[in-house]
Amino acid sequence: MSGDDGATAPAAHDIDAVELEILRNQLESVAEEMGQVLIRGAYSPNITERQDCSTALFDADGRLIAQAEHIPVHLGAMPAAVDAVRERDPRPGDVFALNDPFTGGTHLPDVTLVSPMAPDSEGRSPSGNRASPGDGEIVGYAVSRAHHADVGGMSPGSMPSGATDIQQEGVRIPPVRLVAAGETNADVEALLLANVRNPDERRADLRAQRAANERGEERLGDLLDAHGDRLLAAFDAVIDYSRERVRAELRDLPDGTYTASDVLEGDGQTDRDVPIEATVTVDGATVDVDFAGTADQVPGNVNAPLSVATSAVYYVIRCITDPDVPPNQGCYDPVTVSAPEGSLLNPTPPAAVVGGNVETSQRVTDVVFAALAEAAPDRVPAGGQGTMNNTVVGNADFQYYETVGGGAGANPDSDGLSGVQVGMTNTLNTPVEALEAEYPLRVESYGLRQDSGGAGRYHGGDGLVRELTVLTDATVSLLTERRRHAPRGLAGGADGQSGRNLLVTPDGERVELPAKTTREVAAGTTLRIETPGGGGHGTPDTE
Repeated sequence: MSGDDGATAPAAHDIDAVELEILRNQLESVAEEMGQVLIRGAYSPNITERQDCSTALFDADGRLIAQAEHIPVHLGAMPAAVDAVRERDPRPGDVFALNDPFTGGTHLPDVTLVSPMAPDSEGRSPSGNRASPGDGEIVGYAVSRAHHADVGGMSPGSMPSGATDIQQEGVRIPPVRLVAAGETNADVEALLLANVRNPDERRADLRAQRAANERGEERLGDLLDAHGDRLLAAFDAVIDYSRERVRAELRDLPDGTYTASDVLEGDGQTDRDVPIEATVTVDGATVDVDFAGTADQVPGNVNAPLSVATSAVYYVIRCITDPDVPPNQGCYDPVTVSAPEGSLLNPTPPAAVVGGNVETSQRVTDVVFAALAEAAPDRVPAGGQGTMNNTVVGNADFQYYETVGGGAGANPDSDGLSGVQVGMTNTLNTPVEALEAEYPLRVESYGLRQDSGGAGRYHGGDGLVRELTVLTDATVSLLTERRRHAPRGLAGGADGQSGRNLLVTPDGERVELPAKTTREVAAGTTLRIETPGGGGHGTPDTE
């Protein structure tokens, strides 16, 4: 690109270290501000309280340039969503919605909005009210992804443990223009909202996502006003910088091939273990992760799109390299991921996948960490709880969704944290006050599950106990893991305790529930979730 005076636009190598740091922080602040707009503008507690959402900026070529520190499984899979939109001739003023796991999505409750950014010369937004739709050149994409509490399907909350094809899990949205040339496509919006429970809440959350994307475009316009073409050169510069930093970190690892395997505890149709196997090859400044040997896709809903498996691998690489490396496409360029088509981690339609995003991604994380434990023993923790403990309670009138924290695995030099989210999720909890005000539920107890973390030189973190009484007839769905196979200790540390799901009926009968189940419950039923503790690290001191 050249300026009006014919001068050549700056290149990435023209950006010095000081300017790069300033521009990088400004870009990341845009992504963070987008997230704040989404959280404050949404209606559902799932977004406003738990913050189950993510925001990011991409360049015109679909490369991640900046992200907010939100949900790993959202962010690592976002490039697939942008790629899917770029194939559909996006134009300034458009906003695309999608959730199809086979066309850029992850699982159906995660609805993604992708907005081409083409601010005019004064930083005004074609998708807002201050410029004419269609003006300008696309310089990037603003993206928001949020977990909607219900998107239809066979059970309230859209996470049925018994699903065997994707149609049972909710409305499937390929990349479609929700907004075209600045105007809302009312027919598309009406079609989507007709297929969900609580459409008013869904409409409000989608509007909050649109507002977040508009804020991203507005702020990018401000930066273009301030920096001109140097900002576009900074897109390349920040990616180059992160790529070289990660490559340098990978060169410190010993070359070799490392393998590990683990299992999922059934697929929702049977309780049979489902194996996941990873072969990790470190070669100089690159890492290749091959999931050959992993199970074929299964009838139940724990299949995971390849973008989700890739996201889990990216997360592990981020964990074993310097956490101060700016997160963008450069971090992922040295990493390749593959899985056989038709396998658990690369399924073909109409596979059910809602559990793959939340539970299978956690097991992929565990397996890749385990494979790299020999290569990077000072950077790999013991096994964390390895599950999101997905808890859904609802009926036609309300839909409550929660991922419940547990124990983090101990590190080579410190104890694991207790009562936290681990791995591929980074959400908060729903505070008791907000939960009881919003839903017909009563919290009977909520606290640490004492001594559930594994012993070792450093102890694993403790899990949690979350006990809810349902005050109306409802459907309960659970998608959980680590109920039979405990989180592993490392380097001589003990395993953490496995989790447990219990139901107490109104007449006092106690029913042990499997890891994955959907069932109808009567008013007065109490649901008790005991989450796993993290594994310990190192042989316990005997002195």
